[in-house]
Amino acid sequence: MLEAMKDMLRSKDTCVLATVAGSEPHCSLMSYAVDEDCREIYMMTFRNTRKYENLMSNPAVSLLVDTREGDSPGKRSQTKALTISGHFERIGSKERKNRIKDRLLERHPHLKAFAENPDTEVFLIKVKSFQLLDGLTDASFASLD
Repeated sequence: MLEAMKDMLRSKDTCVLATVAGSEPHCSLMSYAVDEDCREIYMMTFRNTRKYENLMSNPAVSLLVDTREGDSPGKRSQTKALTISGHFERIGSKERKNRIKDRLLERHPHLKAFAENPDTEVFLIKVKSFQLLDGLTDASFASLD
């Protein structure tokens, strides 16, 4: 089941990123790319955003990737939803940051101007676990710890 979860993560390129600061949750629609083993998820954001402020104060995050985009209204009961738990990490090495930025731009060439903005931060989420809901009731869990 873990490979099916990773395949779903690889097959999509947008997610909802949930962050929290204090008792205030915040959700953001994000473009992403992953490493080969789906242990790291790469994203970009401006540093002056609420999401980045939340990430800096509380690195625990949750992501949601789903298949509803391709589902017709009559097939919504067959939608798959992958919830990913992990934590935010800054990328220290400039070389590594550039490699990750290149990977993001391979997947999302429309983000070139955004990626080149000096106020943009490239970051990663270290994956701790996956939970896949396949349809309305079939759930599976996998921990990477």
